[in-house]
Amino acid sequence: MTVDNVNIATLIGSRICHDLISPVGAISNGLELLGMAGAMDGPELELIADSVNNANARIRFFRIAFGQAGEQGLGRSEVVSVLDDVSKGGRMKYQWLPEAPATRAEVRLAFLAALCLESALPYGGVAEMNTVDGSWVISGQGNKLKIDDALWDRLGGNVSEATLTPAHVQFGLLPELAQGLGKNVTFETFEDRIEIRF
Repeated sequence: MTVDNVNIATLIGSRICHDLISPVGAISNGLELLGMAGAMDGPELELIADSVNNANARIRFFRIAFGQAGEQGLGRSEVVSVLDDVSKGGRMKYQWLPEAPATRAEVRLAFLAALCLESALPYGGVAEMNTVDGSWVISGQGNKLKIDDALWDRLGGNVSEATLTPAHVQFGLLPELAQGLGKNVTFETFEDRIEIRF
């Protein structure tokens, strides 16, 4: 994937998320009005509201992970808000440990790394994002790891026969975007944990 292709991909990601966030927000507002008016109550409304909240959280997460990133910073509270919302009701829990603000480009890499970890933890787990001595360390821990060697070889910059699918596009984007920031992606696997560094 060339730099131009990566830029086009992130612009597409930004456009899709931008266009989806407003109608999903409108549905959420409509549900709130229905609840206040007493026009609809019960488990049906709760199910729809949970689904809308989950969609909104995923769109916010994907907007950072797959969207265009400038040099502007993201504060800890904003990142934690996104991760807390996407963790609700899901099999993965995300923890953001840095106290200092980070650039949107760095947060994007961390989110893409977290998505790589998610694919290796089919039964769920915890993804922890932190900085150590100037490097980012994104680690995932769960009951059982499922490693697709071809995908992870691609992540590490090795020649790989893996065909990227929509579910695994993060394995193609992360090394390209990291390289654009002058960083190399490495990873290490353990019995119940996997760690990505850049």
